[in-house]
Amino acid sequence: MNTLTQERIENKKKINDFSKIIHQATIDTIDDLLTEYFHKDAVWYGPHPINQLDGVESISENFYKPLLKSLPDLEKNNFMLLSGSFSEAEGEWVSTAGHFVGTFEEDFLNIPATKGAVWLRFGEFHKIKDGKIVETRIIVDLLDLMRQAGFKFIPSLGAEIVNPGPASHDGILLGECDVTESTRTLKLVEDMIYKGLRDDYREKGKDDMGMELYFHKDFMWYGPGGTGTTRGLKGFMDYHQSPFCEGIPDYLGGNHITRFAEGKYCSFVGWPSIYATHTGDGWLGLPATNKKITMRVMDFYRRKDNLLVENWVYIDMVDFLLQIGIDVFDRMEKSKYVFK
Repeated sequence: MNTLTQERIENKKKINDFSKIIHQATIDTIDDLLTEYFHKDAVWYGPHPINQLDGVESISENFYKPLLKSLPDLEKNNFMLLSGSFSEAEGEWVSTAGHFVGTFEEDFLNIPATKGAVWLRFGEFHKIKDGKIVETRIIVDLLDLMRQAGFKFIPSLGAEIVNPGPASHDGILLGECDVTESTRTLKLVEDMIYKGLRDDYREKGKDDMGMELYFHKDFMWYGPGGTGTTRGLKGFMDYHQSPFCEGIPDYLGGNHITRFAEGKYCSFVGWPSIYATHTGDGWLGLPATNKKITMRVMDFYRRKDNLLVENWVYIDMVDFLLQIGIDVFDRMEKSKYVFK
């Protein structure tokens, strides 16, 4: 086992341990826990309205303590965990996806507490140097938490569910992964992004991107709040991809901070990943605004044989909606434009 492989295994174990120990944390102990795992000058990038936090003290005061106050029995349940990087010069990352689960006892970011169980879906990337987290990129699905609290602003086309982890139940990759399998997965995802979603879309349009070359006919697409979950190529095209392309037809994606694969899994993050102009009607049930927009995006994939069979997508929808003039926090507080 080479040095880089050993480092990645140690990094994955560290992030896995951190996720597990959150369940034991309280507002009184979280500072010590974060100090153990984060560099004191770590930078944390999260969803709107939190956005950027500088230093472990700010991360504690503005994210973890409010979250623990709202969900005092908080658990952080990962269903995927993998590691890698674009290059050694870039540094090492560990990505995870799953749910923050707990009893919603007190309001979080002014989202009204339900007093019942909630599942706050998340995707995150941790950059690790010398055994400490120096940078975090995390998207928590606040729009879906609002839905669970009774506030729905968008008539989602897909099913709005608590999205499950991999059907194969093998998404926590703590050991060494086969290099050949990893390379094969990464190539499939990159071909899908840069040949299908980018080049073929530009040349042939949304109806001829050749998605059948990359996705299984019955694949599961787990989208963000406002879009929901779809089943199969037809469901993906009807309920997400076609409306998405019609809403922002000039979109330019694939602008990633890091992208890597281990075994049959792949993940990437862009901050922002997508640049576009909102010139089309209909996506998310919204009329065109002709505004320039960006999107913070994370994707996680599982490959089976030669095709992708599951895709988990995290988008900071609150940030996107704000860019086109929709402040969901203001609407929530005023109970305006809420679907029942």
